[in-house]
Amino acid sequence: MIGAYIIGIVFAIIGLIVSGVLKSKFKKYSQIPVKGGLTGKDIAERMLAENGIHDVQVISVAGQLTDHYNPVNKTVNLSESVYSSDSIAAAAVAAHECGHAVQHATAYSWLQMRSKMVPIVGVTSGWVPWVIIGGIIVGGSLGQTLLLAGIILFGILTLFSFLTLPVEIDASNRAISWLQGSSLAGTMEMGKAKDALNWAGYTYVVAALGSLATLIYYIMLYMSRR
Repeated sequence: MIGAYIIGIVFAIIGLIVSGVLKSKFKKYSQIPVKGGLTGKDIAERMLAENGIHDVQVISVAGQLTDHYNPVNKTVNLSESVYSSDSIAAAAVAAHECGHAVQHATAYSWLQMRSKMVPIVGVTSGWVPWVIIGGIIVGGSLGQTLLLAGIILFGILTLFSFLTLPVEIDASNRAISWLQGSSLAGTMEMGKAKDALNWAGYTYVVAALGSLATLIYYIMLYMSRR
């Protein structure tokens, strides 16, 4: 179990570093305006319309970096600083979230697979730590069974983390492609938008790799106790 804590600490530190760089990038790029003074809300509505999506609402939500697309009620939720900002950072975030809306509208396969796993992950995430701890503490065949069950459950969470990667990468690619086609940003600004979205993507990569490393540790622990 100590090994799992060490892995968790290592990837938590890496995650904090990436998150810190990401926030620094967005703070810097939030000072650079896009052409025409369009806000994040304007960008989102324009991208949705140009992709033939007219049943998705763009709304403002509280918090920082709380931007997300909700496929259940079909809303692009933009944080207050993105919703009303005319910066290149706001444009990149708004376009990225609209990328998810386009994925939903076009039945993007990776998003569909990920969405189907959401209810399972919601239940699994609550049980995983207790099942694994039980498997480590309890001895004998029962402990082995619990540990194996915990590994299977954790494997589901790890799979979900990796399914998230193509979904996020594709949304960013759609965002960049649309921004370039719309001529809302010059070459220099587009470079900054790509940089910001790349760092946002790194957070998902770190999370996925951390989950995989922990899963491998649990499997090795299980094999050593057989």
